[in-house]
Amino acid sequence: MNPYKILFLDIDGTIMRPVHTIEESTKAAITELQQKGIETVLATGRPIHEITEIAQLLHIDSFIGYNGAYAIYKGKDIFKKPMSRESVISFLDTAKKHHHELVLYSSSKNHFTNMYSPSIEAFKKQFHLYQNEPYTRSVSDDILGMTIIATNERDADLYFGEKDINLSQVNVEGFRHCFDVIRESVHKGTGVNALLQELQIPIEASIAFGDGMNDKEMIAAVGEGFAMGNSMPELFSFAKHKTTSVMDSGVYNGLKSLGLLD
Repeated sequence: MNPYKILFLDIDGTIMRPVHTIEESTKAAITELQQKGIETVLATGRPIHEITEIAQLLHIDSFIGYNGAYAIYKGKDIFKKPMSRESVISFLDTAKKHHHELVLYSSSKNHFTNMYSPSIEAFKKQFHLYQNEPYTRSVSDDILGMTIIATNERDADLYFGEKDINLSQVNVEGFRHCFDVIRESVHKGTGVNALLQELQIPIEASIAFGDGMNDKEMIAAVGEGFAMGNSMPELFSFAKHKTTSVMDSGVYNGLKSLGLLD
């Protein structure tokens, strides 16, 4: 009898290659697990309203989005926790002081502090963001997550005064000056735990794959946590397993090592 019941998959750098495509081996592996009755969940820093095409391609209808702030199982809201208004305003003030841009994600839109700067245009293109509008304070109570678009990789230090917050460097070439804002109490691991509890699935029956430091809580929260071969080096200590890269059938090879693929 198959001991595994659920699979959590990060998107960028895990199933999505830098060239914005998904390997055929990854698609085949996901399909085979679904046919065996294993739940599949996309667990991403991206906003859920921007991953419809990927979800449809992979026949997935359960999600953990916004780095864990919102979890959905087959259309049912399981967990949703926006950032505090005070925290949102604090990040806006710090970003303005240092001439950084912010992308703030609500449940339906991506809100930008500057809609058309070159760095913003590159970010929108890379992460396929289409539901865009300028940020206004009227949405401050509905912000589920945010990304800082800084000027260099050292700028994360400028935000260390924020309480209960970690910054996770975006693990995509050309965007490592960008940082996802992760709350210590709300992260992908929070979403994983909420879904496992909702579905009454034991931890040992769960699997996850990721490549960035925003995946560390998720990988540590499951029974079989895999770090992709292209992961940030710091992630490997949180993972039970290391697989090959996103360009070399990493998800397929990891699942095969568990005996899940024929």
